[in-house]
Amino acid sequence: MTGSSRSDSASVRLEDGHGRRFEYLRLSLTDVCNFRCSYCLPDGYRKAKGAPANLSVDEIRRLVSAFAALGLWKVRLTGGEPTLRAEFLDIAAAVAAVPGVRKIAVTTNGYRLAARAQSYADAGIGAINISMDSLKPDRFHAITGHDRLNEILAGIDACRAAGIASIKLNSVLLKGLNDDELDDFIAFVVQHDLVLRFIEVMRTNDNPDYFAAHHLAGTFVANRLEGLGWQRQARQPGAGPAIEYANPHGPGRIGIIAPYSKDFCASCNRLRVSATGKLHLCLFGDAGIDLRPLLQRDGQQDELVERLQRLVATKAPAHLLHQGNSGATPHLASIGG
Repeated sequence: MTGSSRSDSASVRLEDGHGRRFEYLRLSLTDVCNFRCSYCLPDGYRKAKGAPANLSVDEIRRLVSAFAALGLWKVRLTGGEPTLRAEFLDIAAAVAAVPGVRKIAVTTNGYRLAARAQSYADAGIGAINISMDSLKPDRFHAITGHDRLNEILAGIDACRAAGIASIKLNSVLLKGLNDDELDDFIAFVVQHDLVLRFIEVMRTNDNPDYFAAHHLAGTFVANRLEGLGWQRQARQPGAGPAIEYANPHGPGRIGIIAPYSKDFCASCNRLRVSATGKLHLCLFGDAGIDLRPLLQRDGQQDELVERLQRLVATKAPAHLLHQGNSGATPHLASIGG
């Protein structure tokens, strides 16, 4: 039985006990990152002792095939910084070849993007999200630990030249650090006809003081956009959690990812798997569930499909961030944010 034959059945789907259907997988390829973003890895990446090896290309292919057999059609490759994986292009091509997968996206800090954009497109990547937390070189350096803003800007141009259909920018909203750039970001989006999403900084186990100092609600952005006449858009199939606004006077869109907003989890459509094969039903859940024993042979797909259905059915209705509980997540690079 192939993944495509299972997905043909309307009765076979991935749903939880709250009526939410899951069509979107965020797959971490590594927890390694070469940036030192102040909100995530301010002291840089530190390898955990005794950490298991990352999933192999074949293990990833089997994993994605099982999800696709349950109707999942969108896969986002994340990290850490996913492009640091030596097998990154092989992984992207393997995922692209899985029957039922229609969209492959990657979230990147833009490392060497200008030189690599065409190879990403050739491997089947059709959507790319690029982190860009400031439009000012010195401030970008202060937030990320690297003076590479001009490289990021060149990478955006390279993605367009490579024909990547969806190019989005991600900016973590930080009170006192980049919130004064809101109007500059809006102008940048309009000028370059881009999509940008502002992301509320989230509390994790290692950043409570940082969170208290720099958290800013997404309503800060929404109020400004609405004041300028931007219009809220309907959510598209397979879309992530952003509430998106369109510019009524020209190009550009801006989204807001606000995990502390009311009913944020009600439209959840995504699951996460760590680089070592652990299923995380929520970014802020208590623990991951090891799927790796069922990724060793192609003949294990039926068992894996059934296990995924059972596990997803137990997904909690919402995270507990409002209670100050961020689960077992040590930092956002650990399972792909």
